[in-house]
Amino acid sequence: MINIIPDENDMIALIGQSLYDVWQRLCAAIDEKYDMDRIWNSGGKSWTYEYKYRRGGKTLCALYARENCMGFMVILGKDERAKFEAIRDTLSNAVCKQYDEAKTYHDGKWVMFEPTNTADFDDYMKLLAIKRKPNRK
Repeated sequence: MINIIPDENDMIALIGQSLYDVWQRLCAAIDEKYDMDRIWNSGGKSWTYEYKYRRGGKTLCALYARENCMGFMVILGKDERAKFEAIRDTLSNAVCKQYDEAKTYHDGKWVMFEPTNTADFDDYMKLLAIKRKPNRK
């Protein structure tokens, strides 16, 4: 946890208005389908902030912010990677390329996207559905 949670003005100053609009729309898309705890943290070495969606000790995904850049990370474990392969042909080339280039660690494949618009949001929601069924109607 961080002591001071950034507000709208802080985020716009950091990532810019257009990326903040993308950030807001991605959060709205996730919030529409998932009732999760949302936790702000420092972003480690590479990012200024991390905004994580968690429930029951399991992370669904995380958004990241740094100067003029936002990130969206999904970590897919072994079983989830098999589910990804099963739906691969329904996903965009850009999403598949990012998945293919992502590093695989002991706990899963860490797929980081750097969205600049909402074009891949439907695919992001498919990835989240692999991790956890939506718990909002």
